[in-house]
Amino acid sequence: MVILLLHNRYRQRGGEERSVAEQAALLRDRGHRVELLERSSEQLDSAPGRARAARALLRGGEAQQEVGALVRRLGVEVVHAHNLHPLFGFRALQAARAAGARTVLQLHNFRLVCAIAVAYRDGALCHRCSGRNTLPGVRLRCRGGFTESAIYAAGLARQQPRILTATDRFIALSEATRTRLGSLGLPLERTDVISNPLPQEAFKSASEAQDGGYALCVGRLVPEKGFDIAVAAARAAGVPLKIAGRGPDEARLRRLAGDADVHFLGEVDRAELDRVRSGAAVQLAPSRCEEQSPYAVLEAMAGAVPVLVSELGGLPELAGAGASLPLADAAAWTRSLAELWSHPQERRRQGNSARERAWARAAPAHSYAALMGVYRRAGADLDASPGTA
Repeated sequence: MVILLLHNRYRQRGGEERSVAEQAALLRDRGHRVELLERSSEQLDSAPGRARAARALLRGGEAQQEVGALVRRLGVEVVHAHNLHPLFGFRALQAARAAGARTVLQLHNFRLVCAIAVAYRDGALCHRCSGRNTLPGVRLRCRGGFTESAIYAAGLARQQPRILTATDRFIALSEATRTRLGSLGLPLERTDVISNPLPQEAFKSASEAQDGGYALCVGRLVPEKGFDIAVAAARAAGVPLKIAGRGPDEARLRRLAGDADVHFLGEVDRAELDRVRSGAAVQLAPSRCEEQSPYAVLEAMAGAVPVLVSELGGLPELAGAGASLPLADAAAWTRSLAELWSHPQERRRQGNSARERAWARAAPAHSYAALMGVYRRAGADLDASPGTA
């Protein structure tokens, strides 16, 4: 099978870029030809770049000729899109369809209706924009100023029905997000749930969390990640905490940490993060936004590190009910962290259980079978495809 992946890269590399790379590797390892066509929002910071993004949003995207030509020349059977905005848009999907490919759109966030994708603002979840009604994003200036907010609102409202029509199957990364997107206009009868994939080497054979020397947080330092909750719980429980990542909330988090045993590691590469995670007793993800299948949590679980997560979005179904806590209950976070810290063998047990949950959702064989199921339901002919035996 020949598969074309489409992705508009973000200004900052994150989990979506990781998902695209892992997906490409997974398919290639199974014998498929995978081509990747990307655009990058890093090119759009200048005035000409912003004008280009605005044109693409309002006109429905660009690159349709390139997509159509690639599908015909390579015999592409499936065009699997990730982020379409601002530069690809619905026209890329229409071109793929017209050239004979089936189309799949993987929804990593709420960008189908939300101009800032995370559906979070002013310290709370926000689903004011729903279906084609994106006017709340203009009123609230979600893109910072009126002009850009109005362009995004108009572009999303215009493109959404065309995207829904031009896509054969959708992928959400959690059942909770599938349900939420359904309430916002996504056709659930064409939407499957697949977790982000992980490579075989991400899975440890057994937990070493009983020997861990600190709690850990991993991610961009922004209010919606809820790392202030982790800092407060660590302070109250007397547990050392390491935080890997950078972002605009760092100064506030440092003030909250005060003289507690909290270490800010900054941005770390993959090898260093693996080393830091291997020394953790538990990883905390008290997210205030509805995350689906974040790699920070998924990798911790695959590494047999126990996790404590918030009760929002896809986190409870990923980590398990016993590992999810209400955001507003500060005492519960402190108590759960203190109990794990005081019982090393329970950390080991929970770490091994987390590893098994991650394996059942994100191991290569499971991820590949799930992906082939989506392609088949999209209408692709898999009978003669390599790697399906």
